[in-house]
Amino acid sequence: MPKTSARLLSLLSLLQARRDWPGALLAERLDISPRTVRRDVDRLRELGYPIVAFKGPEGGYRLDAGTELPPLLFDDEQAVALAVALQIATTTGAGIEEAAARALTTVRQVMPSRLRRRIDMLQVTAVGRSATNRPESQVDSGVLMALGAAVHAREVLRFDYASPPGAGDDDPAMAAPRRVQPHHLVTWGGRWYLVAWDLDREDWRTFRADRISLRVPTGPRFTPRELPGGDVAAFVAGRFRGSDGSGGAGEWPCRGEVILGLPAAEVFRYSRDGVVEALGPGRCRLVLGSWSWAGLAADIGRFDADIEVVGPAELRDAFTQLARRYANAATGQLGEKSQYV
Repeated sequence: MPKTSARLLSLLSLLQARRDWPGALLAERLDISPRTVRRDVDRLRELGYPIVAFKGPEGGYRLDAGTELPPLLFDDEQAVALAVALQIATTTGAGIEEAAARALTTVRQVMPSRLRRRIDMLQVTAVGRSATNRPESQVDSGVLMALGAAVHAREVLRFDYASPPGAGDDDPAMAAPRRVQPHHLVTWGGRWYLVAWDLDREDWRTFRADRISLRVPTGPRFTPRELPGGDVAAFVAGRFRGSDGSGGAGEWPCRGEVILGLPAAEVFRYSRDGVVEALGPGRCRLVLGSWSWAGLAADIGRFDADIEVVGPAELRDAFTQLARRYANAATGQLGEKSQYV
């Protein structure tokens, strides 16, 4: 590579590494004169890089934002991180899959072979949904950008919220327009959600982004409220587990304790967020939560081991009900509906 071109790449790399560079320090790092630095900066400007000069005791240069995206320079680790992120982006359901795939192809083509081998070892496979569900969970990237902008600007949003499958469009609670104060945009289980304070219902709500049809313009600015528990991850996890989300990520509406006839190491591998305590070579204590007592009993039963219920009584009753139901299933009888479902 010609010396001038190599020097320009080195200068560009330095300008990307930090915000402000004194001219004298750039000259020292590149082992050139301040005059040569000025000439090289002019060359980069001609190539489209928006480099601005700032005045002061140590006047220097800054790589600023421009109207177009010029060529960028990445080190090895940045290039690998970018390629991995683009590969994951093709599975997010954020409406950017095709653009991410094209960007990944572009990045990979210009990578040295040593870096291509590194990213080729990581292949992310998206487990496809059925054809009937795929359009429902697809989110328009423009909607995500608008939601993110409203969260950042703290502006009231107005939108129509589509009914969930099977709810029917005549459900007034779901079909009516919503007015919310948006607080967080999050992902959960491969879907995007907006966490917001519902102004009409005066309560916190989580809205699936793919069901949101935005109305414009946005409303007035608002002062952010304190999210219950103060942790958005704990709040969202709690909401999906049936609680108000204020008690932490581990809170479930139903929580029980049992002793299993299995080694703790074996139970720990499949206990999700349960607490496992070893009691001996073949016994352990398990504290686990679920959305219902019947669901909790069924989760524990899948370990295929002897079970001793420590408590509470609701869990013991759920095991009794499930035992009756399974016995009826084995004989082909239809039992009564459980009160614990």
